[in-house]
Amino acid sequence: MRIGMDAMGGDFAPREILLGVRDGLAFLGDNDALVLYGPEEVVQAELGAIGLTDPRIAIVHCPQVVGMDDSPMEAIKTKRNSSIVRLAVDAGAGQLDAVISAGNTGAFAGACQLKLGVIEGISRPGIAIVMPTFHGPVLICDVGANPTPKAHHLYDYARMCLCYSKLILKVERPRVGIVSIGEEAAKGSPLVKEARALMEKDPAVHFEGNVEGRDIFGGHCDIAVCDGFVGNVILKLTEGLAEGLFKTIIHEIKVESPELVPRFEPIVDRIWKRHDFAEYGGAPLLGVGKVSIICHGRSDRKAIMNAIRVSVEQVRHDLVGALIADLKPEPQHGDAA
Repeated sequence: MRIGMDAMGGDFAPREILLGVRDGLAFLGDNDALVLYGPEEVVQAELGAIGLTDPRIAIVHCPQVVGMDDSPMEAIKTKRNSSIVRLAVDAGAGQLDAVISAGNTGAFAGACQLKLGVIEGISRPGIAIVMPTFHGPVLICDVGANPTPKAHHLYDYARMCLCYSKLILKVERPRVGIVSIGEEAAKGSPLVKEARALMEKDPAVHFEGNVEGRDIFGGHCDIAVCDGFVGNVILKLTEGLAEGLFKTIIHEIKVESPELVPRFEPIVDRIWKRHDFAEYGGAPLLGVGKVSIICHGRSDRKAIMNAIRVSVEQVRHDLVGALIADLKPEPQHGDAA
């Protein structure tokens, strides 16, 4: 197995990326490789600074870096020797089994779509995240790849998430909901209503109907599909709300009964760990031809370590192969046998 890592992606690159690589090597076998993409002199210097040497590490020199503010499509065209573009090119050429980046999401998703291709039966890839809830994990797709999808894109997201949920999350019969502003079928945008009709017609989709934002946390579905704009708002709002609530709880305990703080802090830490994005190791870009993991721009060493763990898991489960098999179009009447 060969995993490609963007050494220059994210707010804390390259130091936190390489510390995550150091910790993530524990998930690789002796014959696996972790290939770092970035300016060789920078990567070598950082590896030396943290004292990391391992025969499974290789470096591909990429003198260019895609900035977080760069226009994604412009960067893909003009920065062909950047870590993001070279990752996608090498994966597309069969030199890598998985790629990981915490860099410019639009550029990474676009490069993966262009260089890895989209699997047959899918018209647009989608970014999926695993949202931890009291009732179990809920898969949300899309959270940013496509802010203006068509109805059949949402239907594709549901079909891809069904495969992912069964294979990776081990949910036997995942329930699908579509995010809307009310549970009633008559509510929602034209996009929601059209996508709903597509899912209702497919007996392979265990469709639960419309779900409101609160229903994601109420055990009403295992998969929630939406456009990338809505999904990204849900993701960022949830992150901010959770962080604010935990701070408020600890503050109130300190004000009310300071002596109770040592007793409650381990409990709060345990709950926070269950909801910390760093524990889930990034979001898979579903629908492209290789395992592709998009990490949060604020990823630290723990998030990168878990991204490596998740990518190893998806390669070993042959997630892409399972998606190809599940989504293969049915032969049309008159096709050759």
